[in-house]
Amino acid sequence: MALISSLLALRKDARILKLPPYLSALCIVVGVAWLLVLPLNEYSRNTYVSENALLPGQVHTYFTGSEHNVFRAYRHEVHALVNSPVAERNQRLGDILRSHNLKVATQRYEYHASGRNISNENVYAVLQGPRADATEAIVLIAAWKNMLDQDNMSGVALLLTLARYFKRWSLWSKDIIFLISGDSTSGPQAWVDAYHNSHDPAHVEHLAIKSGALQGAVALDYPAGPWGHRFEKLHVVYDGVNGQLPNLDLFNTAVNIANGQMGIACTLQRMWKHDDSYQDRMQTVFRGMISQGLGHATGPHSSFIPYHVDALTLQTVGDGWHDEMSLGRTVESLFRSLNNLLEHLHQSFFFYLLMGEKRFVSIGTYLPSAMIIAASFTITAIALWVQSGRPSTPPPNPASTSPPAKPSNEKEKVPMTVVKSGSSTAIIPTPLLTTTERPLFLPLTFLTLTHFLSLLPLYLFNNLPSRLLTPTFHLSLLLTSFLPLLTAYALSTTSRPTPRETTLIHCFAAMFLGMFLSALATLNFSLSILIGVAAAPMNFIRAISPSSSSSEWTKGTRRAVSAAQVLLMAVLNPLLLVKGATVWYGVDIGDILVGAAEGWHVWGLWTQVVVWLVWWPAWVAGGVVAATGLFV
Repeated sequence: MALISSLLALRKDARILKLPPYLSALCIVVGVAWLLVLPLNEYSRNTYVSENALLPGQVHTYFTGSEHNVFRAYRHEVHALVNSPVAERNQRLGDILRSHNLKVATQRYEYHASGRNISNENVYAVLQGPRADATEAIVLIAAWKNMLDQDNMSGVALLLTLARYFKRWSLWSKDIIFLISGDSTSGPQAWVDAYHNSHDPAHVEHLAIKSGALQGAVALDYPAGPWGHRFEKLHVVYDGVNGQLPNLDLFNTAVNIANGQMGIACTLQRMWKHDDSYQDRMQTVFRGMISQGLGHATGPHSSFIPYHVDALTLQTVGDGWHDEMSLGRTVESLFRSLNNLLEHLHQSFFFYLLMGEKRFVSIGTYLPSAMIIAASFTITAIALWVQSGRPSTPPPNPASTSPPAKPSNEKEKVPMTVVKSGSSTAIIPTPLLTTTERPLFLPLTFLTLTHFLSLLPLYLFNNLPSRLLTPTFHLSLLLTSFLPLLTAYALSTTSRPTPRETTLIHCFAAMFLGMFLSALATLNFSLSILIGVAAAPMNFIRAISPSSSSSEWTKGTRRAVSAAQVLLMAVLNPLLLVKGATVWYGVDIGDILVGAAEGWHVWGLWTQVVVWLVWWPAWVAGGVVAATGLFV
């Protein structure tokens, strides 16, 4: 019982509320430091293939010799179709595939995003495996336009050549689907949606031909002209939509085949020069986190990963001595490995951070960093909840007449309460057991309305015409910068929230943010930690009012501190940070907004949901809390 009395006394001790800000700061520092040590050898490990059936690079490849002449002939045919209408182009491509005794079909699709009409046509063919029963299939993709909107002539020509070459072999135990999509994003998405019957028939046509469950997909990005181009490296692109990743075994298999068997150097995350130093490892991790946090499609493969189809894109970069035959043998060996699979890839990792083609960090190592940062908001919320339940003592009024002081030898009588627990009895001062009712109506109403308000920009930026997106963004940036100030002023002149109500607004906002970031870390680690770091200062702002612990401050000092907090929150405006990032990377904000709107309507992108419905309301609540001291 003495322990209970001590704990109750500690709960009412004002000094305990001075500890949480330091704990939150410690969590943020530890979370960031945890991330910075990941590239060290002690915290990362070399990649390896978990699925022994893959046997990467263990087969002899025969794609050479006369196939080179076939490829060059197809490359000139593809070049002649560059300026042809879509229907005429796909008719010719379909005829080439039919000449190899493949089942061929086309699929039209049409999407509407940002006032734009995205329409095109896919053409695909199915090679029925001689040893297959149409229950499993592998996909080889070559988009007509790559992610840089370049004509993927050599990629399409290589797909046609491989289709002719694969048809001659009797070793395939899985069907092989050859897909030539109209573009690198909408086309593959329309095709894979229709393949799994999750498409909208009003915008996407049904597939006339299907095969079995998709076991993997490989996309070719080889935009060489009609006279060819030798390349230096293979850029392996693996990021999927909404930060999802393929099974690490597929990535490792592709790297082992290209590097070990074919002698082709591999790179990732646009790190053209990588000497395996700490700086290069950290930069690769950071670039991967940015790409995963954005959640956008990075290639034709990205649309397959949400359907649990492991996929990646092989992109040729640089000037070297490797040619289409090297790439063709790489694809042949990779498909031979996938052909060996007896079950879906599952043994390796689906959550990882790559810091080089042969170095990675698994989720068990990097996840605590995001969890610790998310915990900083929970610690703040608990501290604010405890603070809101303490009885507030109004400051003394100098105009009032103070009662005469008691003589020093007279003891003040404190009411006591008897607490019994079994055979034990304790006498505890009654004030330690006193609870104060928390006014929840205004804080909950404010946060609910703020979250409903965030639906407006979410709808506008996903549905406005492309020409209006940039001016609307700049207008929203201007309005949201002053929104916390205007809201705080409106509250101070109407409902006049008490310090306890302001504390509860801050408490609920921090609690929701910490809870959501903890859950998000297991789905999209990068987006969780990026938002957590950007919103971290919210842990340290406080409502400055005369009845707070800083009541001895003058009115001018309170307003100066409040103004500094408001300025800090204004700098952390999510829209301002997005604008700053586009300026830093030299990207047009209009292109980002158009891509996000397209991702919303085509890929099912939910990054903007996290930004507008989670991060932005928390920032508004923090700004209002910071600004209350200016109007008291």
